[in-house]
Amino acid sequence: MSLENTIILSIMTPLIGSIFILLTGKWPNLRETVTLVTSISMFLVVGSLTHSIMEGERPTITLLEFFPGLNITFTVEPLGMLFGLIASGLWIINSIYSIGYMRSHHEKNQTRFYFFFAISLASAAGVAFAGNMLTLFICYEVLTLCTFPLVTHSGKPEAIKSGRIYLGILLGTSIGLQLLAIIWTWNSAGTLDFKQGGIFDNKLTGVTISILLFLYMYGIGKAALMPIHRWLPAAMVAPTPVSALLHAVAVVKAGVFTVLKVIIYIFGVDTLAGFTEDNWLMYVSGFTLITASCIALTKDNLKARLAYSTISQLAYIVLGASLANGIGIMGGGMHIAMHAFGKITLFFCAGAIMVASHKTEISEMDGLGRIMPFTYTAFLIGSLSVIGLPPLGGSWSKWYLMLSSVEAGYIVFTAIFMVSSLLNIAYLMPIIGRGLFASPKQNPQSKEEHIKNSNFWMGLNFGVVREAPPLCLLAMFFSSLGCIALFFYADVIFRLLAPVAGLN
Repeated sequence: MSLENTIILSIMTPLIGSIFILLTGKWPNLRETVTLVTSISMFLVVGSLTHSIMEGERPTITLLEFFPGLNITFTVEPLGMLFGLIASGLWIINSIYSIGYMRSHHEKNQTRFYFFFAISLASAAGVAFAGNMLTLFICYEVLTLCTFPLVTHSGKPEAIKSGRIYLGILLGTSIGLQLLAIIWTWNSAGTLDFKQGGIFDNKLTGVTISILLFLYMYGIGKAALMPIHRWLPAAMVAPTPVSALLHAVAVVKAGVFTVLKVIIYIFGVDTLAGFTEDNWLMYVSGFTLITASCIALTKDNLKARLAYSTISQLAYIVLGASLANGIGIMGGGMHIAMHAFGKITLFFCAGAIMVASHKTEISEMDGLGRIMPFTYTAFLIGSLSVIGLPPLGGSWSKWYLMLSSVEAGYIVFTAIFMVSSLLNIAYLMPIIGRGLFASPKQNPQSKEEHIKNSNFWMGLNFGVVREAPPLCLLAMFFSSLGCIALFFYADVIFRLLAPVAGLN
């Protein structure tokens, strides 16, 4: 099969799978088998492109041309290759987790859940392989629309309200700001195709670039720069597998991925480096990075704390990109992968705690780590990766981001990165400490009651250990293993992104 056809197949695989998910909805075991087979198939198809991309090939296919220069085109380049691998690979792990979680939590409308999840991954693949800004915008909007039913999955009033915030902010920013920026770009450059080094060719003044940069950065609402970040904490009413999708697999990663694409291929790193007017983005992302971490410290709800942690971690990537040098691009690209594995692990653990103990507030989790040792071990690994300590993957991306601030001559941002890592410790490690060393205020569930209510899907119960469902634990094992593996195989990501970052 040609590389061009493989691109289409990578997008079509989850779409075809979604149809079979609907057809098998009456048979849960078959439906979930279809979900797993589809996710594995997508990963294999996407992965088959990797060698060619690392060898320098850039396959392109145009599906529809509206008129010369404006078309729906898909192109695979290194940054998109990385995002495609992350999204498709984590879909497998998330599917394993979802089966255990959705069954043990007795969620309704599970067929609808798996259907829209598959559509979301097709949209994410479209974003990853978009060959121009028009294609990316269309896939970006489809991703927003098909994740709305996932956010409002429970159908409760608070879920509907949060869904309105989610949809309102993301559609409002993209249509009101990003679409305007795209039209302005087309009018100024005569093209929307992605081009290494940018497409403006010195046609714009510094002030114009600064305004256009504002429209793009705040038009990409999924990057969650303050003050348009509220949609992300609001979306935490969704089931935990959806939270994992939002924070690790597709949605927020589509946001910061788009930020990197715009800076690298629309403006050009060298162009932005030559203008001091773009400094506002550095300071806004630095402010978001620190402020979101401080807010996370105040949150007692575990998912809310993790949500604000995500806002802060996304700002790492935006700040790295705005520093406009190759090391910053490398650090930002790496952080997409490193944060994805670390944060999906943390959300898996939050869901496991809720399923096994019905606890959602950190203040209620004293001593829980002694009852759920596997979950808390995974939480420790995910936390250390997000903090950036070796031998976890997050240490590499944070190292390159700090180096980029030094190279750019902004020591203040080096300090911000370091302070933020200390804040990461402050809002993550007490969760571990309370779980392992504090005296429990109340047993999450009596042994007799748990045994009476337990089955294979509800959780594991032996001795004093009462854990989440086996499939949830298996998913946490794989994601935790990924956090460790990324430390030892970070060179693969480096070699993949080197041509984009200009570090060959």
